[in-house]
Amino acid sequence: MGDTGSLRLVPHCPRLLIALVLLGLSFTVSVAGAFNYADALTKSLLYFEAQRSGRLPHNQRVTWRDHSGLTDGLEQGVDLVGGYYDAGDHVKFGLPMAFTVTMLSWSVIEYSGQIDSTGEMEHALEAIKWGTDYFMKAHTSPTVLWAEVGDGDTDHYCWQRPEDMTTSRRAYKVDENNPGSDLAGETAAAMAAASIVFRRRNPHYSSLLLHHAQQLFEFGDKYRGEYDRSVEEVKSYYGSVSGYKDELLWAALWLHRATDGEYYLSYAINKAHCFGGVGWAMTEFSWDVKYAGIQVMASQLLMNEKHGVHGHVLQMYRSKAEHYICSCLNLNNGSNVDRTPGGLLYVRQWNNMQYVSSAAFLLMVYSDQVLAGSDEEIRCPGGSVGRAEVTAFVKSQADYILGSNPMNMSYLVGFGPSYPRRVHHRGASIVSYREYRGFIGCTQGYDNWYARQEPNPNVVVGALVGGPDCQDNFFDQRGNYMQTEACTYNTAPLVGVFARLMQLEGQSGELEDGIENFPLRASYRK
Repeated sequence: MGDTGSLRLVPHCPRLLIALVLLGLSFTVSVAGAFNYADALTKSLLYFEAQRSGRLPHNQRVTWRDHSGLTDGLEQGVDLVGGYYDAGDHVKFGLPMAFTVTMLSWSVIEYSGQIDSTGEMEHALEAIKWGTDYFMKAHTSPTVLWAEVGDGDTDHYCWQRPEDMTTSRRAYKVDENNPGSDLAGETAAAMAAASIVFRRRNPHYSSLLLHHAQQLFEFGDKYRGEYDRSVEEVKSYYGSVSGYKDELLWAALWLHRATDGEYYLSYAINKAHCFGGVGWAMTEFSWDVKYAGIQVMASQLLMNEKHGVHGHVLQMYRSKAEHYICSCLNLNNGSNVDRTPGGLLYVRQWNNMQYVSSAAFLLMVYSDQVLAGSDEEIRCPGGSVGRAEVTAFVKSQADYILGSNPMNMSYLVGFGPSYPRRVHHRGASIVSYREYRGFIGCTQGYDNWYARQEPNPNVVVGALVGGPDCQDNFFDQRGNYMQTEACTYNTAPLVGVFARLMQLEGQSGELEDGIENFPLRASYRK
């Protein structure tokens, strides 16, 4: 489960030497040459197949999974089969799922050529479409969007495979009387971004996505309110701390990018102040808090001369985008993102890696799209930096994830020789349903599988776990969910990051471990 976000600025920590920070030189950088980013990209996309809910397709590569959640929505008279489980549990939460799809789509939009060169484009499209197919089912009328399937509290009483679920599959919705502008806005953003991805590849599907996105934006804007007030069951898991104004701005910018419509751009310009777009100076970007992403997207619009009439407001957006970047580079005065001794961005204790991967993506996009082709520098209070320094910092964070860290461990499961073996994940920690079809109940799962000291019988390849603590320590224990649980929105931004780093390093799409040879299922011992 994800933690609730926060708008507070992360406390300042003592600055590392700027040169070391920008070059990403933590004290354990001892890996010869670059990591195989193509391999990391391939494995990242594989992870989404492990998180699928519903009836699995014939080309399913994660063979330890099987069909699940086949009656989702039945109790409410609606078909809600499909979509993604967010993490190591079996609730389908709409807000983080939509953000996952938005980030996957943004990765493909910005780095399609690089992804295509690895032969992974089809898998990327499948990962996006598995989410958007579900969103279209969940959007049953212009002003109804199903927000959640399952219940977090009852789900946590059980330790079961998804194929054996006995917990509640009740579905919850937002509508005119029970608004959810943040959920509607993020889902609109996801579908608008995906419509760009499929525009040439599947024009009819793209048009359908855009239609849903426009309806959802109108619904979210007309009937305003936080979704966690309408669906109180979500509060403990994915409460909307930032409110809904960031999601409405986010959706407007994505709809503008999808349609080139002036209405959506004017919305983001006219509400820039009152919705906080040019007011919030951020030090995080997440499934809950979208402001830094909004500010980077708005900065990209400055590259187009036809938006000159909005130049003043767009420059204010850019100023806040650069505050975020400076905070990541440890070059602000008093409002930097904290660091571990090994150089990893550190926002908070629970599932910190989500903030690392999303920051790496935003900085890479800003470097490529706003700073590209110019001698411009970002003028931070602690010094000016250019494109090369920003890119070097992104690489340092990606390399930390892949093994250049004090633990000498890859936090991307399945990558390299050392990675977490006891991921907090119900399906991975219990013998595969395809190997043992006998029923495993709630308490049986806890008694026989949860407390086992052995590695998980199934490997969740491509999962980015929560990661180390503020001192670079990591404890590979199944019950240590703050560090060993992985989420879909952790991995999604890495697709674009790995694709771009692969190109920068001049790597081919060859893999270290072919997927067909990878041990997707470890040996099972009773």
